[in-house]
This record gives sequence, C-alpha cells and structure tokens, in this order.
Amino acid sequence: MERLRTPDSYFADLDGFAFAPHYLEVTDPDGGAPLRMHYLDEGPRDAKEILWLQHGEPSWSYLFRKMIPVLVAQGYRVICPDLIGLGRSDKPTSLHDYSYARHVEWLREALFDVLDLDGLTLMAQDWGSLLGLRVATENPERVARIALGNGGLPTGLGKFQPAFEAWKEFSQTTPELPIAQIIQGGCAETLSAAELAAYQAPFPDESYKTAARVFPTLVPCSPEDPAHEAQMRAWDVLRTWTKPFFLCFSDQDPISAGADRKFLRDVPGTQGVEHVTILGAGHFLQDDRGVELAQALIRFIEAN
Repeated sequence: MERLRTPDSYFADLDGFAFAPHYLEVTDPDGGAPLRMHYLDEGPRDAKEILWLQHGEPSWSYLFRKMIPVLVAQGYRVICPDLIGLGRSDKPTSLHDYSYARHVEWLREALFDVLDLDGLTLMAQDWGSLLGLRVATENPERVARIALGNGGLPTGLGKFQPAFEAWKEFSQTTPELPIAQIIQGGCAETLSAAELAAYQAPFPDESYKTAARVFPTLVPCSPEDPAHEAQMRAWDVLRTWTKPFFLCFSDQDPISAGADRKFLRDVPGTQGVEHVTILGAGHFLQDDRGVELAQALIRFIEAN
C-alpha cells in the first residue's frame, strides 16, 4: 500500500494546539509495511476515567483542541486518534485502500491491541460515530459509556438529509477539495485564519486528500452496501445496550438533524440520562461550543 506522510513542519505552531504528538503502528491489510497512526494522549496515565474522542472527516484531532484542556483539568486521560488518511496519520494514496471495515479495524487495533485501553468513554461525531459505534458494539467489554454528537450509524435502509447528498456530490465532482472551507461551512461561528490553516495543514496538495474525498462514498446508502450486514449487527447490539448513552447534538446541523430520535427510541442506555442540545453550534460543534460540550460531557460522566 503506497502512502504519503505529511511533513512535521506543516504542524508547527498551530493555533491553540500545544499537544505532543504520539504515534503507533497499525497493519497494512495488503501486507506492506505498517501504517503510522497519530494520536493525542493527554492527562494522567493513571486516571480513573479514559476518554476516547473520535473526529470524523475531513477534520482531525485539532477538532478537540478546546475540549481537551477542560477535560484534563478535571483529571481525565484523553485519547484522540487521527483516522488513517487524515491529520498526522499516514495517508494511503489509492481510493481502493479505504473501506469502512478497514477503518474499523485500524481503530480497534490501535485502541485495544496496541494501547490496550479499557473502560473507555467514547465521544464521537460525524464519521467518528460511524466508526466509534462499530468499534464499541463489536468490543462492548472495552467501553463504559457513549456520548454521541451530530452523528449516527446508517444501515443503508433510511434516507439522508439533502445536505449530506449535496456534500457527497460535491466531494466527488470538485477538482479541488477545499478542506478549510468545508470545515468553515460546517461551523456556525467564523473560524480565524490560523484555525483554517490548521485544518488545511495535513494536506500539502490534492494527492494527500484521498481519504477526505472517499469517506462520503463509504456511508452505507443501500442494503447492497458492503457494510450493511455489519451495521445491522451493530444495531442489534445497540438495542440491548444498557450502559449510559448520552446524546449531545447541536441545534444548527442540517446533516444529522433528527438522527438522535432513533437512538432515543431504540437504545436502552439513553433512558434516565439527561441529554442536551448544544445551542448556537453547527455540524462541527466542537469548534463552535467546545468548552460547553466538554462541560456537558463531564456532567454526563459524573452522573453516570
């Protein structure tokens, strides 16, 4: 598997991101050299609670920069992996290098085989939820709680919001994928030039954007999708999930609007939990209301 690696110089002095990089290796399913995955590891190593914060696309762990200091100050250990193909992780160059199943396995291998983490609280958004919920339901003994914001677990049986259909079409037809502008378009607040540059940093040119471009095509949109059966099995687990399950969607996200209703209806762990709506936030609610979201997550953990 051919891959690119963004030079470290592109990540120097990023605005609001004074976190040390960490790296581990995950398997190349084609039999080549291992892939390098980047992750953040902040807070005490002996913390009672470990939080797994999972970004989606085309973002990376920079998305959680406002939340991490709040969570660490509360005594939590925070783990933020960069998905393969995004952030500081290696970037395979072929569209065929990526699949839903491969991303699930890369995360599982990193979190459990390499880092050997247990008792995790998952906070997931966007593709972080599609992947995080799969990893959690396939390894339920490793996950103590789930917090879901602006995400879902599509099976290919339902319909999508028009905003997602428009994004999918754009991602496949535009000759240049404007990463920073895509992030800005998913925010209610205006990002600074320095923040926009940080989102653009992992992608020196178009050749680094293969994962960002392919992700929308991996969302299961029909029962014939390769991920359909695994998604259905994941929902079978969720329908028996009694561990605390927290919904923290924002009020201004046209992509995931209404997705929380299925979890409230079908996941037992949502019952008895005080869910919140993050006001004044778009799709990337961590950018718009990161501190508020971190505080809501802390309240959820302490109450459950």
